[in-house]
Amino acid sequence: MEEKNNTLYIDDASTTYLAEKYGTPLYVYSVSEIKDRIGELKKDFLNKYENTTVSYASKAFLTKAMAKLISDEGINLDVVSGGELYIALSAKFPPERIEFNGNNKLYDEIELAVKNNVGKIIIDGASELPMIEEAAKKYNKKVNVLYRVTPGIDAHTHEYISTGKLDSKFGFPIDEVIGEVKKANASEYVNFIGYHFHIGSQLFENDIYLKALDIVFKLIEDTISEIGENIQELNIGGGFGITYTDEKRPPFSFFLEPIMNKINTYFNSKNLKRPIITIEPGRSVVGEAGYTLYTVGSIKNVEGIRKYVAIDGGMTDNIRPALYDAKYRAIVANNVNGSNLETVTICGKCCESGDIIITDAEIPATNTGDLICIPSTGAYGYSMSSNYNSLLKPAIVFVEKGKDTLVLKRQTYKDLVRNDVV
Repeated sequence: MEEKNNTLYIDDASTTYLAEKYGTPLYVYSVSEIKDRIGELKKDFLNKYENTTVSYASKAFLTKAMAKLISDEGINLDVVSGGELYIALSAKFPPERIEFNGNNKLYDEIELAVKNNVGKIIIDGASELPMIEEAAKKYNKKVNVLYRVTPGIDAHTHEYISTGKLDSKFGFPIDEVIGEVKKANASEYVNFIGYHFHIGSQLFENDIYLKALDIVFKLIEDTISEIGENIQELNIGGGFGITYTDEKRPPFSFFLEPIMNKINTYFNSKNLKRPIITIEPGRSVVGEAGYTLYTVGSIKNVEGIRKYVAIDGGMTDNIRPALYDAKYRAIVANNVNGSNLETVTICGKCCESGDIIITDAEIPATNTGDLICIPSTGAYGYSMSSNYNSLLKPAIVFVEKGKDTLVLKRQTYKDLVRNDVV
Protein backbone atom coordinates (compact mmCIF):
# COMPACT_ATOMS: atom_id res chain seq x y z
CA MET A 1 0.00 0.00 0.00
CA GLU A 2 1.45 3.35 -1.06
CA GLU A 3 0.45 6.82 -2.19
CA LYS A 4 1.07 8.20 -5.67
CA ASN A 5 -0.21 11.62 -6.73
CA ASN A 6 -2.54 11.75 -3.72
CA THR A 7 -4.12 8.41 -4.70
CA LEU A 8 -3.87 5.12 -2.83
CA TYR A 9 -2.23 2.22 -4.67
CA ILE A 10 -2.45 -1.44 -3.64
CA ASP A 11 0.31 -3.67 -5.01
CA ASP A 12 0.99 -1.02 -7.69
CA ALA A 13 -2.68 -0.87 -8.73
CA SER A 14 -4.58 2.43 -8.45
CA THR A 15 -7.60 2.15 -6.17
CA THR A 16 -9.51 4.73 -8.19
CA TYR A 17 -8.88 2.69 -11.34
CA LEU A 18 -10.04 -0.51 -9.59
CA ALA A 19 -13.18 1.17 -8.28
CA GLU A 20 -14.02 2.56 -11.71
CA LYS A 21 -13.40 -0.76 -13.44
CA TYR A 22 -15.12 -3.12 -11.00
CA GLY A 23 -17.42 -0.88 -8.96
CA THR A 24 -17.79 -0.70 -5.19
CA PRO A 25 -17.97 -2.17 -2.62
CA LEU A 26 -14.94 -4.12 -3.75
CA TYR A 27 -12.65 -6.57 -1.99
CA VAL A 28 -9.05 -6.14 -3.16
CA TYR A 29 -6.26 -8.59 -2.29
CA SER A 30 -2.54 -8.01 -2.71
CA VAL A 31 -1.10 -11.28 -3.97
CA SER A 32 2.41 -10.00 -3.26
CA GLU A 33 1.51 -9.50 0.40
CA ILE A 34 0.08 -13.01 0.68
CA LYS A 35 3.21 -14.48 -0.90
CA ASP A 36 5.40 -12.40 1.44
CA ARG A 37 3.61 -13.79 4.50
CA ILE A 38 3.94 -17.36 3.20
CA GLY A 39 7.58 -16.67 2.39
CA GLU A 40 8.11 -15.57 5.99
CA LEU A 41 6.54 -18.80 7.21
CA LYS A 42 8.83 -20.81 4.96
CA LYS A 43 11.93 -18.95 6.15
CA ASP A 44 11.16 -18.97 9.86
CA PHE A 45 9.38 -22.31 10.17
CA LEU A 46 9.27 -24.75 7.28
CA ASN A 47 12.86 -24.30 6.14
CA LYS A 48 14.24 -23.76 9.63
CA TYR A 49 12.76 -26.79 11.37
CA GLU A 50 12.49 -30.33 10.01
CA ASN A 51 9.16 -32.19 10.02
CA THR A 52 6.95 -29.12 10.03
CA THR A 53 3.87 -28.26 8.00
CA VAL A 54 1.67 -25.19 7.53
CA SER A 55 -2.07 -25.54 6.93
CA TYR A 56 -3.70 -22.32 5.82
CA ALA A 57 -6.93 -21.87 7.80
CA SER A 58 -9.38 -21.33 4.97
CA LYS A 59 -12.14 -19.97 7.21
CA ALA A 60 -10.28 -16.63 7.06
CA PHE A 61 -10.80 -16.38 3.29
CA LEU A 62 -11.39 -18.99 0.62
CA THR A 63 -12.29 -18.90 -3.03
CA LYS A 64 -11.12 -21.19 -5.81
CA ALA A 65 -8.48 -18.60 -6.71
CA MET A 66 -7.21 -18.52 -3.12
CA ALA A 67 -7.13 -22.32 -2.96
CA LYS A 68 -5.06 -22.39 -6.15
CA LEU A 69 -2.68 -19.75 -4.77
CA ILE A 70 -2.19 -21.74 -1.56
CA SER A 71 -1.63 -24.91 -3.58
CA ASP A 72 0.93 -23.20 -5.80
CA GLU A 73 2.76 -21.89 -2.74
CA GLY A 74 3.15 -25.47 -1.50
CA ILE A 75 1.39 -25.28 1.85
CA ASN A 76 -1.57 -27.30 3.12
CA LEU A 77 -5.19 -26.35 3.69
CA ASP A 78 -7.39 -26.52 6.77
CA VAL A 79 -11.15 -26.67 6.11
CA VAL A 80 -14.01 -26.64 8.61
CA SER A 81 -17.07 -27.51 6.52
CA GLY A 82 -18.23 -29.50 3.55
CA GLY A 83 -18.54 -26.23 1.66
CA GLU A 84 -14.92 -25.24 2.20
CA LEU A 85 -13.88 -28.76 1.28
CA TYR A 86 -15.96 -28.61 -1.90
CA ILE A 87 -14.36 -25.30 -2.92
CA ALA A 88 -10.90 -26.77 -2.36
CA LEU A 89 -11.69 -29.89 -4.37
CA SER A 90 -13.26 -27.77 -7.14
CA ALA A 91 -9.98 -25.86 -7.35
CA LYS A 92 -8.13 -29.19 -7.75
CA PHE A 93 -6.36 -28.72 -4.41
CA PRO A 94 -4.45 -31.94 -3.60
CA PRO A 95 -6.76 -33.77 -1.16
CA GLU A 96 -3.88 -35.40 0.69
CA ARG A 97 -2.82 -31.90 1.75
CA ILE A 98 -6.23 -31.07 3.26
CA GLU A 99 -7.12 -31.42 6.94
CA PHE A 100 -10.77 -31.37 7.99
CA ASN A 101 -11.50 -29.50 11.22
CA GLY A 102 -14.75 -28.30 12.81
CA ASN A 103 -16.82 -28.94 15.93
CA ASN A 104 -19.95 -30.54 14.44
CA LYS A 105 -19.11 -32.43 11.29
CA LEU A 106 -22.11 -33.96 9.56
CA TYR A 107 -22.03 -37.44 8.07
CA ASP A 108 -22.36 -36.11 4.51
CA GLU A 109 -19.33 -33.87 5.12
CA ILE A 110 -17.29 -36.70 6.57
CA GLU A 111 -18.28 -38.96 3.68
CA LEU A 112 -17.17 -36.29 1.21
CA ALA A 113 -13.80 -36.09 2.98
CA VAL A 114 -13.27 -39.84 3.15
CA LYS A 115 -14.43 -40.48 -0.41
CA ASN A 116 -11.98 -37.87 -1.73
CA ASN A 117 -8.97 -39.08 0.29
CA VAL A 118 -8.57 -36.03 2.53
CA GLY A 119 -5.25 -36.25 4.35
CA LYS A 120 -6.59 -36.19 7.90
CA ILE A 121 -9.69 -35.50 9.95
CA ILE A 122 -9.41 -33.71 13.28
CA ILE A 123 -11.97 -35.29 15.60
CA ASP A 124 -13.75 -32.70 17.73
CA GLY A 125 -16.48 -34.74 19.43
CA ALA A 126 -17.33 -38.31 20.41
CA SER A 127 -19.99 -38.62 17.69
CA GLU A 128 -17.45 -38.27 14.88
CA LEU A 129 -15.48 -41.52 15.19
CA PRO A 130 -18.46 -43.80 14.40
CA MET A 131 -19.31 -41.67 11.34
CA ILE A 132 -15.70 -41.78 10.13
CA GLU A 133 -15.65 -45.54 10.58
CA GLU A 134 -18.91 -45.92 8.66
CA ALA A 135 -17.62 -43.86 5.73
CA ALA A 136 -14.22 -45.56 5.80
CA LYS A 137 -15.88 -48.98 5.70
CA LYS A 138 -18.11 -47.89 2.80
CA TYR A 139 -15.13 -46.75 0.69
CA ASN A 140 -12.62 -49.29 1.99
CA LYS A 141 -10.31 -46.62 3.42
CA LYS A 142 -8.22 -46.10 6.51
CA VAL A 143 -8.41 -42.50 7.72
CA ASN A 144 -5.75 -40.53 9.57
CA VAL A 145 -7.22 -38.75 12.60
CA LEU A 146 -6.09 -36.32 15.27
CA TYR A 147 -8.06 -35.41 18.38
CA ARG A 148 -8.66 -31.77 19.24
CA VAL A 149 -8.21 -30.91 22.91
CA THR A 150 -8.84 -27.80 25.01
CA PRO A 151 -5.76 -27.07 27.13
CA GLY A 152 -7.71 -24.82 29.52
CA ILE A 153 -5.72 -21.71 28.62
CA ASP A 154 -7.55 -18.38 28.66
CA ALA A 155 -6.15 -16.40 25.72
CA HIS A 156 -6.21 -12.63 26.14
CA THR A 157 -8.50 -11.87 23.23
CA HIS A 158 -12.19 -11.29 22.58
CA GLU A 159 -14.44 -13.93 24.15
CA TYR A 160 -15.88 -14.85 20.74
CA ILE A 161 -12.45 -15.83 19.35
CA SER A 162 -11.02 -17.47 22.46
CA THR A 163 -11.16 -21.23 21.86
CA GLY A 164 -8.73 -22.88 24.29
CA LYS A 165 -10.69 -22.48 27.54
CA LEU A 166 -12.22 -25.50 29.26
CA ASP A 167 -15.63 -23.90 28.73
CA SER A 168 -15.51 -24.15 24.94
CA LYS A 169 -17.62 -25.75 22.24
CA PHE A 170 -14.40 -26.95 20.62
CA GLY A 171 -12.48 -30.13 21.34
CA PHE A 172 -12.28 -32.58 24.23
CA PRO A 173 -11.38 -31.68 27.81
CA ILE A 174 -7.79 -32.75 28.08
CA ASP A 175 -8.45 -35.15 30.98
CA GLU A 176 -11.21 -36.97 29.08
CA VAL A 177 -9.68 -37.56 25.67
CA ILE A 178 -7.58 -40.68 26.36
CA GLY A 179 -10.64 -42.92 26.46
CA GLU A 180 -11.66 -41.69 23.01
CA VAL A 181 -8.14 -42.14 21.67
CA LYS A 182 -8.18 -45.77 22.81
CA LYS A 183 -11.32 -46.35 20.71
CA ALA A 184 -9.62 -44.87 17.65
CA ASN A 185 -6.44 -46.82 18.27
CA ALA A 186 -8.43 -50.06 18.35
CA SER A 187 -10.34 -49.30 15.15
CA GLU A 188 -9.49 -51.00 11.88
CA TYR A 189 -10.74 -47.96 9.94
CA VAL A 190 -8.77 -45.10 11.46
CA ASN A 191 -5.15 -44.35 12.18
CA PHE A 192 -4.68 -42.18 15.27
CA ILE A 193 -1.70 -39.89 14.62
CA GLY A 194 -1.83 -37.14 17.22
CA TYR A 195 -3.39 -34.09 18.84
CA HIS A 196 -4.58 -30.66 17.85
CA PHE A 197 -5.22 -27.57 19.94
CA HIS A 198 -6.01 -23.94 19.22
CA ILE A 199 -6.15 -21.35 21.99
CA GLY A 200 -7.62 -18.34 20.21
CA SER A 201 -7.18 -15.72 17.52
CA GLN A 202 -5.60 -12.27 17.16
CA LEU A 203 -2.99 -13.05 19.83
CA PHE A 204 0.08 -10.94 20.61
CA GLU A 205 1.66 -13.00 23.41
CA ASN A 206 3.80 -16.08 22.98
CA ASP A 207 3.83 -17.31 26.58
CA ILE A 208 0.27 -18.63 26.35
CA TYR A 209 1.39 -21.10 23.68
CA LEU A 210 4.18 -22.26 26.00
CA LYS A 211 1.74 -22.75 28.87
CA ALA A 212 -0.53 -24.78 26.61
CA LEU A 213 2.40 -26.96 25.56
CA ASP A 214 3.17 -27.86 29.17
CA ILE A 215 -0.36 -29.22 29.50
CA VAL A 216 -0.25 -31.07 26.18
CA PHE A 217 3.14 -32.61 26.99
CA LYS A 218 1.54 -34.30 30.01
CA LEU A 219 -1.21 -35.61 27.71
CA ILE A 220 1.40 -37.04 25.34
CA GLU A 221 3.07 -38.84 28.25
CA ASP A 222 -0.28 -40.29 29.34
CA THR A 223 -0.97 -41.36 25.75
CA ILE A 224 2.34 -43.20 25.49
CA SER A 225 1.63 -44.88 28.81
CA GLU A 226 -1.89 -45.93 27.78
CA ILE A 227 -1.43 -47.02 24.15
CA GLY A 228 2.30 -47.65 24.09
CA GLU A 229 3.07 -45.34 21.18
CA ASN A 230 4.29 -41.78 20.70
CA ILE A 231 2.16 -39.44 18.59
CA GLN A 232 3.15 -38.75 14.99
CA GLU A 233 1.81 -35.18 14.73
CA LEU A 234 1.09 -32.22 17.01
CA ASN A 235 -0.99 -29.39 15.56
CA ILE A 236 -0.69 -26.23 17.68
CA GLY A 237 -3.21 -24.12 15.75
CA GLY A 238 -2.56 -20.49 14.89
CA GLY A 239 -4.06 -17.22 16.08
CA PHE A 240 -1.05 -14.98 15.38
CA GLY A 241 -2.13 -11.33 15.56
CA ILE A 242 -2.12 -8.72 12.78
CA THR A 243 -2.32 -4.94 12.51
CA TYR A 244 -5.77 -3.39 12.29
CA THR A 245 -5.23 0.08 13.76
CA ASP A 246 -2.21 0.77 15.97
CA GLU A 247 -1.22 -2.81 16.85
CA LYS A 248 2.15 -3.97 15.60
CA ARG A 249 2.06 -7.37 13.93
CA PRO A 250 4.81 -9.52 15.49
CA PRO A 251 6.96 -11.51 13.07
CA PHE A 252 6.10 -15.20 12.94
CA SER A 253 9.45 -15.94 14.58
CA PHE A 254 8.25 -14.16 17.75
CA PHE A 255 5.80 -17.02 18.25
CA LEU A 256 7.49 -19.91 16.50
CA GLU A 257 11.04 -19.69 17.84
CA PRO A 258 10.15 -20.12 21.54
CA ILE A 259 7.47 -22.68 20.65
CA MET A 260 9.89 -24.83 18.65
CA ASN A 261 12.67 -24.43 21.21
CA LYS A 262 10.35 -25.70 23.92
CA ILE A 263 9.05 -28.58 21.81
CA ASN A 264 12.53 -29.70 20.73
CA THR A 265 13.87 -29.45 24.27
CA TYR A 266 11.02 -31.54 25.63
CA PHE A 267 11.27 -34.40 23.13
CA ASN A 268 15.06 -34.46 23.36
CA SER A 269 14.85 -34.65 27.14
CA LYS A 270 12.50 -37.62 26.89
CA ASN A 271 14.60 -39.30 24.21
CA LEU A 272 11.55 -39.35 21.96
CA LYS A 273 11.29 -38.63 18.26
CA ARG A 274 9.71 -35.25 17.78
CA PRO A 275 6.40 -35.53 15.90
CA ILE A 276 5.49 -33.42 12.89
CA ILE A 277 4.58 -29.94 14.11
CA THR A 278 1.74 -28.23 12.23
CA ILE A 279 0.51 -24.66 12.48
CA GLU A 280 -2.70 -23.15 11.09
CA PRO A 281 -2.21 -19.46 10.28
CA GLY A 282 -5.17 -17.96 8.46
CA ARG A 283 -5.79 -14.36 9.44
CA SER A 284 -2.04 -13.64 9.63
CA VAL A 285 -1.61 -14.79 6.01
CA VAL A 286 -4.42 -12.78 4.40
CA GLY A 287 -5.65 -10.20 6.91
CA GLU A 288 -3.34 -7.34 6.01
CA ALA A 289 -3.33 -8.36 2.34
CA GLY A 290 -7.01 -7.48 1.94
CA TYR A 291 -8.69 -4.09 1.52
CA THR A 292 -12.28 -3.02 0.98
CA LEU A 293 -13.14 -0.06 -1.24
CA TYR A 294 -16.38 1.91 -0.78
CA THR A 295 -17.98 4.94 -2.39
CA VAL A 296 -19.26 7.68 -0.09
CA GLY A 297 -22.99 8.37 -0.40
CA SER A 298 -25.10 10.27 2.10
CA ILE A 299 -23.35 12.64 4.54
CA LYS A 300 -25.31 13.76 7.59
CA ASN A 301 -24.08 16.23 10.20
CA VAL A 302 -25.93 15.92 13.51
CA GLU A 303 -24.98 19.31 14.98
CA GLY A 304 -23.02 19.03 18.21
CA ILE A 305 -23.10 15.22 18.16
CA ARG A 306 -21.43 13.62 15.15
CA LYS A 307 -21.07 13.56 11.40
CA TYR A 308 -22.14 10.39 9.59
CA VAL A 309 -20.43 9.41 6.35
CA ALA A 310 -22.42 6.60 4.72
CA ILE A 311 -20.78 4.09 2.38
CA ASP A 312 -22.29 1.72 -0.16
CA GLY A 313 -21.52 -1.36 1.93
CA GLY A 314 -21.37 -2.05 5.63
CA MET A 315 -22.08 -4.92 7.98
CA THR A 316 -23.01 -7.19 5.05
CA ASP A 317 -19.43 -7.17 3.80
CA ASN A 318 -17.71 -6.63 7.19
CA ILE A 319 -19.70 -7.86 10.17
CA ARG A 320 -16.75 -7.78 12.58
CA PRO A 321 -17.32 -4.26 14.03
CA ALA A 322 -20.97 -5.07 14.77
CA LEU A 323 -20.21 -8.61 15.94
CA TYR A 324 -17.40 -7.93 18.40
CA ASP A 325 -16.54 -4.26 18.20
CA ALA A 326 -13.56 -4.82 15.92
CA LYS A 327 -11.54 -1.67 15.20
CA TYR A 328 -10.39 -0.46 11.78
CA ARG A 329 -8.85 2.62 10.21
CA ALA A 330 -9.91 4.43 7.06
CA ILE A 331 -8.14 6.13 4.17
CA VAL A 332 -9.71 8.50 1.67
CA ALA A 333 -8.23 6.69 -1.30
CA ASN A 334 -8.68 9.52 -3.81
CA ASN A 335 -7.37 12.17 -1.37
CA VAL A 336 -4.76 10.44 0.75
CA ASN A 337 -2.87 13.61 1.69
CA GLY A 338 -5.86 15.83 2.36
CA SER A 339 -5.00 18.20 5.21
CA ASN A 340 -8.49 19.34 6.19
CA LEU A 341 -9.09 16.58 8.74
CA GLU A 342 -12.42 15.95 10.41
CA THR A 343 -13.80 13.37 12.82
CA VAL A 344 -16.63 11.33 11.35
CA THR A 345 -18.46 8.06 11.89
CA ILE A 346 -18.33 5.80 8.87
CA CYS A 347 -21.61 3.91 8.65
CA GLY A 348 -23.08 1.33 6.32
CA LYS A 349 -26.33 1.29 4.37
CA CYS A 350 -28.07 -1.51 6.27
CA CYS A 351 -31.27 -0.79 8.15
CA GLU A 352 -29.54 -1.26 11.51
CA SER A 353 -28.29 1.38 13.96
CA GLY A 354 -25.38 -0.92 14.70
CA ASP A 355 -24.16 -0.87 11.10
CA ILE A 356 -21.10 1.21 11.96
CA ILE A 357 -17.71 0.42 10.44
CA ILE A 358 -15.66 3.04 12.33
CA THR A 359 -16.72 5.41 15.09
CA ASP A 360 -14.80 8.70 15.27
CA ALA A 361 -12.50 8.18 12.30
CA GLU A 362 -10.17 11.10 11.62
CA ILE A 363 -9.95 11.51 7.86
CA PRO A 364 -9.70 14.31 5.29
CA ALA A 365 -13.02 16.05 4.66
CA THR A 366 -15.06 13.89 2.31
CA ASN A 367 -17.75 14.48 -0.25
CA THR A 368 -20.33 12.24 -1.87
CA GLY A 369 -18.55 10.17 -4.51
CA ASP A 370 -15.21 9.98 -2.68
CA LEU A 371 -13.51 6.62 -2.31
CA ILE A 372 -12.95 5.14 1.16
CA CYS A 373 -10.49 2.29 1.73
CA ILE A 374 -10.60 0.13 4.87
CA PRO A 375 -7.32 -1.82 5.20
CA SER A 376 -6.82 -5.18 6.90
CA THR A 377 -10.14 -6.65 5.81
CA GLY A 378 -8.63 -9.69 4.12
CA ALA A 379 -9.68 -12.06 6.90
CA TYR A 380 -13.34 -12.69 7.69
CA GLY A 381 -14.70 -9.91 5.48
CA TYR A 382 -15.83 -11.97 2.53
CA SER A 383 -15.99 -15.18 4.62
CA MET A 384 -18.61 -13.70 6.96
CA SER A 385 -20.45 -11.62 4.37
CA SER A 386 -24.21 -11.89 3.97
CA ASN A 387 -27.15 -10.72 1.88
CA TYR A 388 -28.88 -8.96 4.77
CA ASN A 389 -31.33 -6.36 3.43
CA SER A 390 -30.86 -8.26 0.15
CA LEU A 391 -27.66 -6.37 -0.50
CA LEU A 392 -25.31 -7.86 -3.07
CA LYS A 393 -22.00 -9.41 -2.13
CA PRO A 394 -19.02 -7.52 -3.62
CA ALA A 395 -16.65 -8.71 -6.30
CA ILE A 396 -13.14 -9.84 -5.38
CA VAL A 397 -10.06 -8.70 -7.28
CA PHE A 398 -6.50 -10.00 -6.92
CA VAL A 399 -3.72 -7.54 -7.74
CA GLU A 400 -0.04 -8.29 -8.15
CA LYS A 401 2.57 -5.79 -9.29
CA GLY A 402 -0.03 -3.59 -10.94
CA LYS A 403 -1.94 -6.37 -12.69
CA ASP A 404 -5.56 -6.83 -11.61
CA THR A 405 -7.56 -10.06 -11.99
CA LEU A 406 -11.23 -10.55 -11.21
CA VAL A 407 -11.49 -13.79 -9.20
CA LEU A 408 -15.10 -13.58 -7.99
CA LYS A 409 -17.93 -11.78 -9.77
CA ARG A 410 -20.19 -9.32 -7.98
CA GLN A 411 -23.59 -10.75 -7.22
CA THR A 412 -26.56 -9.63 -9.29
CA TYR A 413 -30.20 -9.23 -8.34
CA LYS A 414 -30.88 -12.44 -10.24
CA ASP A 415 -28.56 -14.25 -7.84
CA LEU A 416 -30.84 -13.25 -4.97
CA VAL A 417 -33.73 -15.27 -6.41
CA ARG A 418 -31.74 -17.99 -8.14
CA ASN A 419 -32.78 -20.69 -5.66
CA ASP A 420 -36.38 -19.60 -5.20
CA VAL A 421 -38.83 -22.27 -6.33
CA VAL A 422 -42.01 -20.18 -6.42
